[in-house]
Amino acid sequence: MADGLDVILADLGSEYERLDAILARLGPDEWSLPSLAAGWSIGDVVLHLALTEEAVVRSIAEQGGAVAGSLDSPSQLEARVADDVRAEAMEGPAAFARWRAAAAASLQGLATTDPDRPLRWVEAPLKPRTLATTRLAEHWAHGLDVAPALGVAYADTVRLRHIAWLGHATLPYAFRLGGLDPAPVAVELSGPEGEIWTFGPSDAASRITGPAGDFCRVGARRLKPEESRLAATGPEGADALRLLRNWA
Repeated sequence: MADGLDVILADLGSEYERLDAILARLGPDEWSLPSLAAGWSIGDVVLHLALTEEAVVRSIAEQGGAVAGSLDSPSQLEARVADDVRAEAMEGPAAFARWRAAAAASLQGLATTDPDRPLRWVEAPLKPRTLATTRLAEHWAHGLDVAPALGVAYADTVRLRHIAWLGHATLPYAFRLGGLDPAPVAVELSGPEGEIWTFGPSDAASRITGPAGDFCRVGARRLKPEESRLAATGPEGADALRLLRNWA
């Protein structure tokens, strides 16, 4: 079961703070350094995060309206993201200030929403708890793009449990996107402090086991399944690992 919205928001705020502390130390010339996100500088990554946080704020502002629509479709999303970053191009410090403002507004807005009313998002409306979890997952993933590029450590934390939950919860959608029928998959992961996290039915024929950090990196497309320390067994285990995604 997912944690409550208050728990997710507290951890989302902590993830914001970790990234903020890294970015606040950047000198004028460092914003243009290449990140590990192909084709994007560190400033581009931060601008992208600002734009997506602003999208959260817009969805919250529109919550009194219909939620059946979407901000975009999966087939259009990648191109739109790149186009938006190009169209809004600005200096790194300006992007940083824009992200800080948007992140604060997003966090405050999510805290005041009706937790049972879905908010408009990429392909389907999401409840605030799930949307907040996707924001945590995206900031963590882009932290992996920024911190190592600067030679800064970005250690795994227990906040990965939220991201692992999201990856497992999104598996039915991932199966359908891959042209397959959803199937039950049990997941057992070792957390960064020795915890054991389990998701899905314990008697599922298909299983994924291994380090939570690897599971989350595979789901963020920052690590190839075959290069991870994860083991996939059962009739759908390999497909689940191949299709795993940390976004809804």
